[in-house]
Amino acid sequence: MEDCSKALLQPKKCEGIVCDLPSFLEFVRFRFFEWPLHISQQGIDDIAINQSGDWLALGAAKLGQLLVWEWQSESYILKQQGHFDAINDLVYSREGNRVVTAADDGKVKVWDVQSGFCIVTFTEHSSGVTACKFAQKSNVLFTASLDGCVRAWDLIRYRNFRTFSAPTRLSFSSLAVDPSGDVVCAGSQNSSNIHIWSVQTGQLLDQLAGHEGPVSSLAFAPFGGTLVSGSWDHTVRIWNVFDRTQSSEALHLQSDITAVSIRPDSQQIAVSTLNGQLTFWSITAATQSAGLDSRRDVSGGRKLGDRRTAANAAGSKHFNCLSYSLDGSCIIAGGNSKYLCLYDVLTGSLLKKYTVSVNLSLEGTQEYLNSRTLTEAGPAGFLMGDAESSVVEDRTMPGSGRGDFSSRRVRPEVRVTAVAFSPTGSAFCAASTEGLLLYSLDHAWHFDPFDLGLDITRASALTSLEERQYLRALVMGFRLNESFLLKRIFEAIPLTEIRRLVKELPTVYLARLIRLVAQTTDASPHLERNLRWIETLLSTHGPYLKDHMTALSQELRAAQRVIGAIQTDLTRVADENAYALDYVLAQLASKSEASKAVTANGYHSVLET
Repeated sequence: MEDCSKALLQPKKCEGIVCDLPSFLEFVRFRFFEWPLHISQQGIDDIAINQSGDWLALGAAKLGQLLVWEWQSESYILKQQGHFDAINDLVYSREGNRVVTAADDGKVKVWDVQSGFCIVTFTEHSSGVTACKFAQKSNVLFTASLDGCVRAWDLIRYRNFRTFSAPTRLSFSSLAVDPSGDVVCAGSQNSSNIHIWSVQTGQLLDQLAGHEGPVSSLAFAPFGGTLVSGSWDHTVRIWNVFDRTQSSEALHLQSDITAVSIRPDSQQIAVSTLNGQLTFWSITAATQSAGLDSRRDVSGGRKLGDRRTAANAAGSKHFNCLSYSLDGSCIIAGGNSKYLCLYDVLTGSLLKKYTVSVNLSLEGTQEYLNSRTLTEAGPAGFLMGDAESSVVEDRTMPGSGRGDFSSRRVRPEVRVTAVAFSPTGSAFCAASTEGLLLYSLDHAWHFDPFDLGLDITRASALTSLEERQYLRALVMGFRLNESFLLKRIFEAIPLTEIRRLVKELPTVYLARLIRLVAQTTDASPHLERNLRWIETLLSTHGPYLKDHMTALSQELRAAQRVIGAIQTDLTRVADENAYALDYVLAQLASKSEASKAVTANGYHSVLET
């Protein structure tokens, strides 16, 4: 035990030290904290300690929990938890820097795209959350749940400010929000009606009747106030919600509707059906414009008990989710397979297939079954079950089992439940059995989840500033995020180093620098210096700012406001002192003429002499 403690406190000298695990854990318990630290309701699967011995990382796999504890200050350095059940839906925020996920565990989580951290978790729903949608013109999030209510969330104050419910007990499975944010619609698998509420009052406005089966998907057109609904009755209906008659146009298909999506220009609908067909319809003409058979594209992967190969198992494959790109030229689709398919809308050709998982412990990831695992009674995976039950249960004969028959031994199946394109148009995300997946066209994708380190302190930042390592000092200031330190570093950077520093600055800190320049310009009298910073930022990182205009909209608006304020102040000062400036210029002109006359007279006198 003594050797183990010495090795822990002096990690560089721990070679050759061997200690048993119970004594080590007992030492950790009493050395790092004086009382037991309750981490999770489930068992802890892994423990790690950093080199200095100050931080203790604990992980619980069943609930997706990760915790970093500092024993000296007895505080949390990091505390994160993911969904411990399947994710049903996801949506991007307006700026594209946040992703909201809804899962069967009844939780709604908001994730930061750059860091990958969960910012806030909403737990007001009492059952699984099936759908989530953003209002286009506000920071309001709407979620639908199996508990029979639709909730509206304010993402500025992080609170639930409105709850919508139906007159009868229903379980909502689909959701759509009007682009103006005034009306919210929800559909249920227990009813064929579509419920419409007013966001302002929270009252039920109407119930749209027309479908003969459960409503599986809803979508609002970005323009025109058109609502599109898909149902299990083999029809897609186009509704004019704000019309007095509330009539609908029915589009008839050959199978149950699984997903609908509207193109951003509100001119086309993409419909996925249960028989693996993907069709495109015109909203104005209510006619089919194109179609393709996607069963071969989405098929792939073989389950443990499949009697057919992965190539021939396309009969049960179909898409469950669709999403158009920002310009409407492409559409991404996912379903009950391990593939994401990207199609060109105009030609109907398959552009690319993305594999969401290669985890062979999931059903549907293997292309070929291993013949060594096949027995006379069937696949060995069906007979053995999980490791714990195989040890406890007595299996005397192949195929027979004793013990608790209610215990779940089902292997999770790989599938994609939701896809969404980013408002920036350069990324998309997908919810699968493996979790939340992000795909991006940005080659300089920065994943820096935890910037702080033990060597980044205020003293080290000031030392770098004294050594004229301005870029290093500025980055340390951003990581420490202390306003006084940032102001001191920013004002100490000379004008000659601005262009080189901006050129070498990583783009992950570009938004912070623009925000810092805008805040400093508001309160600083150094007009030329601040304008030089803004001009250098715009000229050096112009293409990047243009491509990420939506993500950097707040920072760019702040810079624009500062430039506008400077222009207004200069115009006001010039107008108020116009006559004084004219007088000064006139005086300078008269003095220059007098000096020229004196010089000319002196020149003539010299010539006469």
